[in-house]
Amino acid sequence: MENIITADPLPVADTTAIAASLPVNRIASVDVYRGFVMLLMMGEVLSFTQVSEALPGNGFWQFLSFHQSHVEWTWLALHDMIQPSFTFLVGVVLPFSMASRKNKGASFKSLLGHTIKRSLILIFLGIFLRSMDSTQTYFTFEDTLSQIGLGYTFLVLLGFYSQRVQVIALIVILVGYWLAFALYPLPGAGFDYTAAGVTSDWEHNLTGFAAHWNKNTNLAWAFDKWFLNLFPRKSPFTNNGGGYSTLSFIPTLGTMIIGLLAGNTLHADKTPKEKLNFFIKMGLSLIVIGVVLHVTGINPIVKRIWTPAWTIFSGGICFLFLAFFYGVIDMKGKKKWSYFLMVIGANSIAAYVMADGGIRSLIHQSLYIHLGPNFDKLFGSPYAPLFSGAITLFILWLILNWLYKKKIFIKI
Repeated sequence: MENIITADPLPVADTTAIAASLPVNRIASVDVYRGFVMLLMMGEVLSFTQVSEALPGNGFWQFLSFHQSHVEWTWLALHDMIQPSFTFLVGVVLPFSMASRKNKGASFKSLLGHTIKRSLILIFLGIFLRSMDSTQTYFTFEDTLSQIGLGYTFLVLLGFYSQRVQVIALIVILVGYWLAFALYPLPGAGFDYTAAGVTSDWEHNLTGFAAHWNKNTNLAWAFDKWFLNLFPRKSPFTNNGGGYSTLSFIPTLGTMIIGLLAGNTLHADKTPKEKLNFFIKMGLSLIVIGVVLHVTGINPIVKRIWTPAWTIFSGGICFLFLAFFYGVIDMKGKKKWSYFLMVIGANSIAAYVMADGGIRSLIHQSLYIHLGPNFDKLFGSPYAPLFSGAITLFILWLILNWLYKKKIFIKI
């Protein structure tokens, strides 16, 4: 009998059967896409930036370093697509999850109760992981899991309504959030930039109307100065060094709704070609809209505060990622190459906790204890962090592979 620790399996739409070791009722392309996203997160242990710093002027390692880091403010690197992709996929699987539970006789009340429970678990798991290196609970809500948890109940409620209502909700959320920032006053002459953790001449500051979305001088920053100080802290909250904010969960809900629209299509009685065409058209359209909003100054593309333009722009990229994996995995049936990613994607919560928690650090430290302090110098000092990181990543994958083969799938 399978040991599946799960609340919501990801049921198959009209896709073909996948690997025998994979639990039934899974969408292969979704698991592979999620595995790709989680690999990007777990891959931080490869430390491309350290290698790049040890090899100054090397364009190859500079490129890899850039895409393993978050951009300072506007636009994006590949690493910036981890959170929106993970969030997008929450929406993608929702139609299947809800249909599965309804088919099992779940009532609206039981579905809502389960949803609220899941939301709370996600929020507090995010806080727990962010508190790992603290001497007390570190109350923060910009973490990926907490952001999803804050909006998840609203997403499920929208799942009971028509796609037309879902689209209207998406527009209201994005326009309303844009308007709230646009109406918040810009810093005055006496504004204390030091207390906000920025400078008035920071090279990434936006000018003109777009300045309403500058780092730590915006509506979301003002909200957190009040909200986060309601919780016990070592010292009063004045700013987030990265500019991240609690209120980003509102446009993050927009990303989940965009994923829900993709999931509706995946779940619909349409041909695979029709689904693929929809994913590609939506992806390209959303990217164009996001770019236009940015270049015209109406709304900048900023991931750190999840601007409406970022929601639209990154949502378009997510659609294209989904189109690629759906086309290759589910339509073409080319699955053998994807086993490495499938193992990660089928146990994404376990992968997330291992990548973000203490397990990764424990494995990394154990290598130096058991293999010696200089084992990572095998290919030279510049590549030491890459070598030790690659071994750590492989061990993490072996753990996930063991769970996969034992059919243990940890779900919230």
